[in-house]
Amino acid sequence: MNPHRVTAALALGLALFFPILSFAAGAKVSAPANADLKPFSVDELVRLERVSDPRVSPGNSLIAYTLRETDYDANKGVQSIWVYSSDARTSVRYTGSTGSSYNPRWAANGDLFFLSTRSGSTQVWRLSAEGGEAHAVTALPVDVGAFLLTADSRHIVIAADVFPEFGVDLAASKKRLDDTAAKKTTGVVYDKLFVRHWDTWKDGTRSQLFAYALDAKGAVTGEPVWLTKGIDGDVPSKPFGGDEEITITPDSKTVIFSARIAGKTEPWSTNFDLYRVPIDGSAKPANITGDNAAWDTGPAVSPDGKTLAYRAMKRAGFEADRFGIMVRELAGGPAREVAADWDRSAESLQWSRDGKTLYTAADDLGQKKVFSVDMKTGATKALTGNGTVEAFDLTKDSLIVAANTLKGPSQLYRLPLAGGQPVVPITQHNKDVLAKTAFGDYEQFSFKGANDETVYGYVVKPVGYVPGRKYPVTFIIHGGPQGSMGNHFHYRWNPQTYAGAGFAVVFIDFHGSTGYGQAFTDAITGDWGGKPLEDLKKGWAYALAKYDFLDADRAAALGASYGGYMVNWIAGNWSAPWKALVSHDGVFDNRSMAYSTEELWFDEWENKGTQYEQPANYETFNPVNHVAEWRVPMLVVQGGKDFRIPLEQGLAVFTALQRRGIPSQFLYFPDENHWVLKPQNSVQWHETVLAWIKKWTVAQ
Repeated sequence: MNPHRVTAALALGLALFFPILSFAAGAKVSAPANADLKPFSVDELVRLERVSDPRVSPGNSLIAYTLRETDYDANKGVQSIWVYSSDARTSVRYTGSTGSSYNPRWAANGDLFFLSTRSGSTQVWRLSAEGGEAHAVTALPVDVGAFLLTADSRHIVIAADVFPEFGVDLAASKKRLDDTAAKKTTGVVYDKLFVRHWDTWKDGTRSQLFAYALDAKGAVTGEPVWLTKGIDGDVPSKPFGGDEEITITPDSKTVIFSARIAGKTEPWSTNFDLYRVPIDGSAKPANITGDNAAWDTGPAVSPDGKTLAYRAMKRAGFEADRFGIMVRELAGGPAREVAADWDRSAESLQWSRDGKTLYTAADDLGQKKVFSVDMKTGATKALTGNGTVEAFDLTKDSLIVAANTLKGPSQLYRLPLAGGQPVVPITQHNKDVLAKTAFGDYEQFSFKGANDETVYGYVVKPVGYVPGRKYPVTFIIHGGPQGSMGNHFHYRWNPQTYAGAGFAVVFIDFHGSTGYGQAFTDAITGDWGGKPLEDLKKGWAYALAKYDFLDADRAAALGASYGGYMVNWIAGNWSAPWKALVSHDGVFDNRSMAYSTEELWFDEWENKGTQYEQPANYETFNPVNHVAEWRVPMLVVQGGKDFRIPLEQGLAVFTALQRRGIPSQFLYFPDENHWVLKPQNSVQWHETVLAWIKKWTVAQ
């Protein structure tokens, strides 16, 4: 496949993204109608190839990235490493054996290291810059969770789940896991929380860091050095942390990582600190951000090795506080905040090669953009326009982004940093599918919401839209609640699956959403059913007045997580507009939620205290107190492995509906967590949801 051989059909698909990335003035996007195109559906959604994690080679001429493909029969995704050559202007699959390969990372000499399951466990592998077959770097008794290479390529740092009491004896950790699995008894005794986290019951292991020397062939040699000895916590953090929480100084001598000391407070603490430790283990890890009781993470060391940049929150116990950009000299001295007046929350950080600029991504008014931050003045500048940048890396003169919009999945693009030059496409995965697929046009709008403040939303037209006709509507409420549903191609709640089924779609970034300033995000705390509901009401009224194709008499409201909570809340507080509701993994009873969820800091911050300290706060916006007012047919969806909003919450919603005699269904996935991830389950989920809302809207 040659990514620069653009057919006429593909050119249309690319045109949907380029004007947005190139800073088009408006957010309205349209494309010529084509009766031969097939409406986008879940069948395409689950089978699309997914581009992620671009990594630029030391010589700048190669870009490695991960491609996820779907093995539908096996009901799973399979990942492989691809490499784009700037010289050949083409992408080539670099890994293709059994199992998945992902997390490509370049060594200074051009060798490519990556994680792979090809051996039956997750280990580090290496492809030589000279070509040939991949060779194993590690063959450890336990899986490797993450890894980093030193700049001199003499050492590798790996993360692995082990029993801390066994230290560097990884085989002993593996033996205990095997022995436990072989036992006839199944009882487990716990004496502290977490008992379970996200979708996994705790087994006593911790993710710890170990350093290995590399031999001349790039394989580990000798005994490991236990870098996180004495750290009672997971490095990287669970459940979603990765190598972005760890870095190695340019002189290859020091490892810096983020960790939360667990103790007895892990489920209600957000106090992550940065620690530094010599890679040879000659000293214990030293806390270098102990003065901040909130979250410190994402260490990045300047090219000259003198300055540490990292991201820090200011309020302990609040996971959605703004991540400010902090810097401190590694030789000593206080930390200072860069761009303190920039009211956005920074994501991962990268230094420019001259050390004068930091690059980061952040939500911004319904988009996710890459920003540059001048280290001397603190001035920030958006480098990308509308759309969502999922990941980025830097060449000597360009920004490489994996970016998408509401009209198409992520591809890689090259954006020259000098400015005034065109965006260059790098990949064209899914080109045959996209060339035959029709998407609904979309438009961003704004209105006066709660407190008379500006609130943003989107409308998506149904595929095949005909002026003058009215269409049934799906009103999607995003989760978080401190999140954003904007100009983004999502693989679970994708508006285009509804547009392809003949629905118009409306969604609102209500108070509490990210990308509109920290005060806007903070506004939802203690007010879950207040200002957000007012925004949803006013946004719905505004959309109906502005877009005459929305049929107010044939509308359904849908949401998951906080969105599921809001569906449960509006069932008793704003049911009039809706013919059907869908509540997915939504909170039903705030009181029981406070004692059954795993990450307690969330509920305790949002309700301004524990349930036993502030019981009234948990009742103010508690859906269970309004069941008597429920009347709208509802589909309830619940994952059996969802420990964030446990199974009993969904069961209780369905029980309440059945007891009230309200038409209802319960879709239960025993093998899914807070999300529906398996391809065939995703198809079943979408088909069930669409059948439900069509039953109550399309046939009216």
